[in-house]
Amino acid sequence: MHSGGMASTEFGRTVRRWRDRVSPEAAGLPVGGHRRAAGLRREELALLAGISVDYVTRLEQGRASNPSEQIVEALGRALRLSGTEREHLFHLAGLVPPGRGTVPAHITPGVHRMLDRLTGTPVAVFDAAWNLLLANPLYAALMGDPSGWRGNERNAVWRNLVGPGTHVRHTPEARREFETTVVADLRATARRYPADQRLRRLVEELRANSDRFAELWESEAVGHHEASRKTIDHPQLGPLTLDCDVLSVAGSDLRIMVYTAEPGTRDAEQVALLGVIGTQTLVEHGAAERG
Repeated sequence: MHSGGMASTEFGRTVRRWRDRVSPEAAGLPVGGHRRAAGLRREELALLAGISVDYVTRLEQGRASNPSEQIVEALGRALRLSGTEREHLFHLAGLVPPGRGTVPAHITPGVHRMLDRLTGTPVAVFDAAWNLLLANPLYAALMGDPSGWRGNERNAVWRNLVGPGTHVRHTPEARREFETTVVADLRATARRYPADQRLRRLVEELRANSDRFAELWESEAVGHHEASRKTIDHPQLGPLTLDCDVLSVAGSDLRIMVYTAEPGTRDAEQVALLGVIGTQTLVEHGAAERG
């Protein structure tokens, strides 16, 4: 049995060792300048996991103990761990790995590799409760940089019904249909994972903060998310009309959201331009749009 200090030191050493084996290219990060090691820098791991560089430093040096389940899960995704490695990291943190009764949040190496091949396409991965797990650089450039989002801000149902919304333009009819669909989908997820306390808290908070959500939840609204064409009002490039497809990953209950443009159109040119611009100059504009 580990003491707290020994366990936190071993957790930190393991994170550092696994950080060294993930190349920035594999993580979808730009590569430039002299690098002393082939692996991720601390600031890159922090960016990918959505936590502060200072916290990553303290974890690796064994000065921070008892990381939360969400932190360990985020580190596991950023480090591209296998299922066995992820379980090991949870045990090192003194936590029980999430069981079958909770919404899966693990992104398998195979899904990571598939996303690596879609660098020219805006792609995001959500869990079954519509929590954003991963967004590639092009998705961040299109929809606003999510790296600073925390807690419920990362939940698509919350952002649309309680929070600042998104860059997607909706007609009143399309908005009603969208809201019905996501609430129905969340209800189905809650039925599949009745033991998930985090999901239960999310539903309670949505009911308390959104009359529309409460109304749809009580009415047992039904709906199913299907492929659709969406217009995204980008703060710099203006409106882009793209096809939005949501793909399901068998066995993991993940949703992969993919935006594509019809080849040869202005929209396709604008998506290519997003790849050139990246999120660098768009973060400030995106934050203003979300505010």
